[in-house]
Amino acid sequence: MAKSKLYIMSKGQLVECAVEEGIEWEIHRKGTPGKLTFNVIKDEVLSFHEGDAVRFEYDGHKIFYGFVFTKKRNDNRIITVTCYDQLRYFKNKDTYVYSKKTAAQVLKMIAKDFKLKTGTVADTKHVIPSMVEDNQELFTIMDNALGETTLHTKSLYVLYDNFGALSLQEARSLKTNLLIDKESGESFEYTTSIDENTYNKIKLVRENKKTGKRDVYIAQDGSKINQWGVLQLTEKLGENDNAKAKADGMLKLYNRKSRKLQVNKVFGDPLVRGGSQVAVQMNLGDIIVANFMMVETAKHIFKESEHHMDLKLIGGDFIA
Repeated sequence: MAKSKLYIMSKGQLVECAVEEGIEWEIHRKGTPGKLTFNVIKDEVLSFHEGDAVRFEYDGHKIFYGFVFTKKRNDNRIITVTCYDQLRYFKNKDTYVYSKKTAAQVLKMIAKDFKLKTGTVADTKHVIPSMVEDNQELFTIMDNALGETTLHTKSLYVLYDNFGALSLQEARSLKTNLLIDKESGESFEYTTSIDENTYNKIKLVRENKKTGKRDVYIAQDGSKINQWGVLQLTEKLGENDNAKAKADGMLKLYNRKSRKLQVNKVFGDPLVRGGSQVAVQMNLGDIIVANFMMVETAKHIFKESEHHMDLKLIGGDFIA
């Protein structure tokens, strides 16, 4: 029988809580903090407040460390608690103007400014010439830095909170031993689309200060335009951006239909989080998948007798 341990640190006291079955932990690949939701049974001893630290362990694995953000009470004794990890503070907005920094250095700069704890931060190698981020969410600032890094290095990086320490790792280092096949989950849903994040024409625009005009750079795929119509993405270029390389890189990234696979009630693995890679072997009708796919979202449900998870997968031919 797996053992759940959930503690709340309030006013210097570490209290183990009596929690109802069905603790939920949800983690995304990017742009969303990790979330832990549980129902706690109120007694005379238990007293806790918004901002208190929460730690959750399951079957000897350190699962979640974060902070109470919301308490909801519907009857006398049950309190529904929503906690987020440190990435919740990446919803803060700020203005940054920086030059000659890697994405890893940008992360460390933000963590220092907002007094957040970092853990393993990979060297992202690519030095971003300059960036102006005016009143942007910290998530957006990091996403832009990591997007630039991916365009230049072809490496994808995942930012996540590892039990109270912000970590930045190359996606390929987050491979797991999990194999998903048609026996793995209770149900699956497979979607193909050209409706989101599919572009066959990239238009990049730069304000030319010398001529006072706008320089326009275009990369496009004529055969895909004939097939799908024009799906255009337009972006501004920085002064130091290599226009052709950026346009070509973006076309390569976006000029494909998106494929998404959701598998429900898979046997739980505490190592699987947003950004993890799992092996998939399934015949999906128009395509046979036999490769690694990336977890876009993982929702874990922990009970005493079972731990299962619902996974949204992308990657290989599946893009976000």
